[in-house]
Amino acid sequence: MGTEGASSRYSGIDLWESGEIVDAIIEAQFDAVAAARAARAALREAAVAMEARLRFRGRLVYAGAGTSGRLAVQDGAELMPTFSWPDDRLVLLMAGGPEALLRSVEGAEDEVGRAQRLVRRYVIDHNDVLIAVAASGTTPFTLACLREAKLRGALTIGIANNPHTPLLAEADHPILLDTGAEPIAGSTRLKAGTAQKIALNVLSSVLMILLGRVYQGLMVDVQAANQKLVQRSEDMLVRLTGSNHEAARDALRRASGSVKLAVLLLNGCNVDEGVRLIEQSNGRLRAALEHVRQHGSDAA
Repeated sequence: MGTEGASSRYSGIDLWESGEIVDAIIEAQFDAVAAARAARAALREAAVAMEARLRFRGRLVYAGAGTSGRLAVQDGAELMPTFSWPDDRLVLLMAGGPEALLRSVEGAEDEVGRAQRLVRRYVIDHNDVLIAVAASGTTPFTLACLREAKLRGALTIGIANNPHTPLLAEADHPILLDTGAEPIAGSTRLKAGTAQKIALNVLSSVLMILLGRVYQGLMVDVQAANQKLVQRSEDMLVRLTGSNHEAARDALRRASGSVKLAVLLLNGCNVDEGVRLIEQSNGRLRAALEHVRQHGSDAA
């Protein structure tokens, strides 16, 4: 198993000068980028399949153990504030539960029965997408989550750093990130983890773009949960509509913080019409604006 092997390239790393160690660890990260790039076709196919499954309903489910699980949970948790992904459409299955996010829980990754029970408890089915992440590709908890979810009809994505492993063989969409041996043998929090983070970023970001939660490169579904994000929302409105900051603030207030709705308000819609157009456009601001430009607004 490549991720568990020792590399002769780094066999004397404990004897090197600290600057050389820094260079070697950074150098290894390029292997992670190369592995993710090699998987770009698989990533594209998986993201397109995810969008088709999740376009109107269904949940996004992440499953993993250890470092892989923490990276998966992190990716999922960031979808809510960044893209307003609904909390009830997100499930995070972490071996060992919430405690394992902060410290290692011995034996958690081997709990096959618990994995199966979690999938059943959340009633994961044909409406849902499960992303299972394991550097080894053999982690019992993660593999059991994928198998149970697939049995119940969910679309399954498997991300692993070793070829010819069960997680890749059994996933509907296997994504191999072949990063090889680590600078510190077996420490897959290094380049294997970096490659996983890249892959997760790609999958979730492409999914959200395809679902219309990004417009002109901006996160127009952001939840303005702090002053920085309130200011970002205002700046987005100024950029997208050419309005001044005072008008942008007023539109955001009337739109209860929704950038998409505020854009439509600044294009002549009233609140009810803007909400209706967003719903009719399946959340795609571009389509809603095109309707206003072609047909005008009721408020005009």
